Amino acid sequence: MSYFDGLVIAVPTANKDAFIAYARQVDPLFLENGASRVVECWADDVKHGKQTDFYGAVDARDEESIVFSWIEWPDKATRDKGMAAIFEADPPDPRMDPARHPMPFDGQRMIYGSFEPLVIEGNLSRLPYVQGFLVPVEHARREDYRAVAQEGWDKAFQPLGALCVLEGWGDALESGKQTDFFRAVDAREAENVVFSFMAWPSREACDAAGERMQNDPEISMPASMPFDGMRMVYGGFVPVVVLEKTDA
Repeated sequence: MSYFDGLVIAVPTANKDAFIAYARQVDPLFLENGASRVVECWADDVKHGKQTDFYGAVDARDEESIVFSWIEWPDKATRDKGMAAIFEADPPDPRMDPARHPMPFDGQRMIYGSFEPLVIEGNLSRLPYVQGFLVPVEHARREDYRAVAQEGWDKAFQPLGALCVLEGWGDALESGKQTDFFRAVDAREAENVVFSFMAWPSREACDAAGERMQNDPEISMPASMPFDGMRMVYGGFVPVVVLEKTDA
């Protein structure tokens, strides 16, 4: 079963090109050590929320933009082996040397964690435009969430043109000193965090689908949601780096 690492990063907007260059240098390491795909998405339509948002998730400053990223692995065992090979290598790979290749962002505020899929639909390599989500869900309501997410895909998002969806259940999330996934959604003690993304043909298609869901009575959505939507974090992103493992 596929397995995912999810990341949210605050990057100085002026460093966009430097970030893309850095990602293109470092991200191949994950493919070389077993990952199937690495995707880096730059903020396009990320708004400030009343209670939670992507900016608060990483303590972003006014001059910073949000990057929403994930690493896809064939399974958890491959992920654990691959990460160990990268971060426990002695000596480390030169591409990971901060003296030679400093990160163009504050890594102390980056949030990251590992997620097992609840719902995967569509072709995860078709990524013209991406909506990213972080959702607080009670551990006891995992199956309720999975069922609602699947129903939403089948009855609303796919018919409206969505290309793919991944709903990932937090599997290895740690509490950080400054930022983490739990704080990102003001998670309660009994709650976990879902890392989710959905792809659309374009921002225009995404916006049009959202408008139809709000105004078209023929679009069926579940009557109630098994999470607090006021604390859900979401935004629109444009992929700037997509690397995939090939059979060659």
